[in-house]
Amino acid sequence: MQYQTEHYQAESWGYYMPMRSMHMADPLERVGRLVSKSAVVIFSVSSCCMCHALKRLFCGMGVNPTVYELDQDPRGKEIERALMRLLGSSSAVPVVFVGGKLIGAMDRVMASHINGSLVPLLKEAGALWL
Repeated sequence: MQYQTEHYQAESWGYYMPMRSMHMADPLERVGRLVSKSAVVIFSVSSCCMCHALKRLFCGMGVNPTVYELDQDPRGKEIERALMRLLGSSSAVPVVFVGGKLIGAMDRVMASHINGSLVPLLKEAGALWL
């Protein structure tokens, strides 16, 4: 499926949303606003293999996440630094939010998937119906 947004075209795993219109001063506030708009949000960098793997995981589960490619946004570095502060980590991507709640980076998402807690979160957020 292909979706058209203001500036970017979506790939098969979900939406790419432009962040150019988000001119809030605090990057953490911008993150909060962005994650409240979709059931599943992934902050990504288009060249990151781990980001690609997470997008494929959600697509394979039948979830269409909203994906914000930070390297395609002029203010993406600000968001990336805010995500690093939020995670307490030196690596900011990929970062996943489900139902507006921070799930975490690749390790936390995979652990949730393996232990069976990811699917109930996705159902609760309305991202999965089965």
